[in-house]
Amino acid sequence: MSRIAFVTGATAGIGEATVRALVASGWRCVATGRRAERLEALVAELGADKVHPAVFDVRDEAAMDGAIAALPEGFAAIDLLVNNAGLAQGLTPAQEADLDDWQTMIDTNVTAMVRLTRKLLPGLIERKGAIVTLGSVAGSYVYPGGNVYAGSKAFANHFTLALRADLHGTGVRVTSIEPGMVETEFTLVRTGSQQASDDLYAGVDPMTGEDIAETIRWIAELPPHLNINRLELMPVNQDFAGFRVARKS
Repeated sequence: MSRIAFVTGATAGIGEATVRALVASGWRCVATGRRAERLEALVAELGADKVHPAVFDVRDEAAMDGAIAALPEGFAAIDLLVNNAGLAQGLTPAQEADLDDWQTMIDTNVTAMVRLTRKLLPGLIERKGAIVTLGSVAGSYVYPGGNVYAGSKAFANHFTLALRADLHGTGVRVTSIEPGMVETEFTLVRTGSQQASDDLYAGVDPMTGEDIAETIRWIAELPPHLNINRLELMPVNQDFAGFRVARKS
């Protein structure tokens, strides 16, 4: 019998690539996102017997509940939760930031992720399943303009590790994946223009959504007695930022 994954943010980037990677490896996937046409395209490409589209905004708890309740029999017993949905708004210093942007990031990257995880936990425990959460190196290495995004990813990283502790003895595996530079639509949305996105990655040879998706698939298919607690990934041409000093004139 195929195992079933619940993948959020599956309309682009890492989430979409994860659905493809898992289906290619024999999984069935509940693919969630706000853009119905993109989920329908995934179903058309991969098959309705392999992908169930669940169209909702993760910030809408009632819609989330409705989507979970409406899962058809062949997709209802979740073995793997991939908490991928997330966003970044703005690259501005905190003193210039838009409070609405901050709230959107908190609602999406923190509140929605926590809610969904809690709602699916009983079934994941029953099935001795797995949880993979997309954190970020931004949660460990902050940068100017990162403010709430970096804070939300620090929360995701540590919430996932805390889940690992809470689920001790249940057989549920829990992993925090913390990528560095990944070139996806996410970056285009954050920078606000194709040129800015291109400039950010010029000469870097960044990771791709497929790189991270294959990592998720590998983790999900490890023997059940193995757990990857946290995994930090960067392209070879990226490393840790150094400390800065502001000197008096």
